[in-house]
Amino acid sequence: MKIGSQKRLGGRNYLEGQCLIAMPGMADPRFSRSVVYLCAHSEDGAMGIIVNKPAGDTRFPDLLVQLDVIDSEEAIRLPSAAERMQVLRGGPVETKRGFVLHTADFFLESATLPIDDGICLTATLDILRAIAGGNGPASAVLALGYAGWGAGQLEAEIQSNGWLHCEADPALLFDDGVDTKYQRALGKIGIDPAFLSREAGHA
Repeated sequence: MKIGSQKRLGGRNYLEGQCLIAMPGMADPRFSRSVVYLCAHSEDGAMGIIVNKPAGDTRFPDLLVQLDVIDSEEAIRLPSAAERMQVLRGGPVETKRGFVLHTADFFLESATLPIDDGICLTATLDILRAIAGGNGPASAVLALGYAGWGAGQLEAEIQSNGWLHCEADPALLFDDGVDTKYQRALGKIGIDPAFLSREAGHA
């Protein structure tokens, strides 16, 4: 089945290709003030990447060396795009595994998952090699881990006012202004974060 945004299956809406925005009252601290890009959402569950949580001091060139994609000498000769590549904390599941969210100008047969509006996901070393060699996608972020929900779990969290959602855009996914992505995501649906915080917990 081709993944697309806001499909209606069996009379229900699915949100692949959109962003979830954590409400201020989010009970799970791992998702506090998170913006999550949904890569898959169906009756079987959902999978997404948190796009506004940096992975501490982890640097992309250091990861390339650790994964034997390049050696330490090559690390000082990386293309500028690889030097600047963001490493994000993508979610609490499989945190040692890397997932590259990227534009659709890069595609690996049997490895790249098209999501929506020119956005893809690839989780193989081949894309890391391409980025290191200057042949990768125009825009990309590397996420360590992902967010996952079982069947009906995300829907229940949305109904319990755990999440809002908005349309995704390249800036929200790929730019380095991670500190403002939460506010920008809320702004896309016309919500002032300060007002939302004041109203949290009130009927």
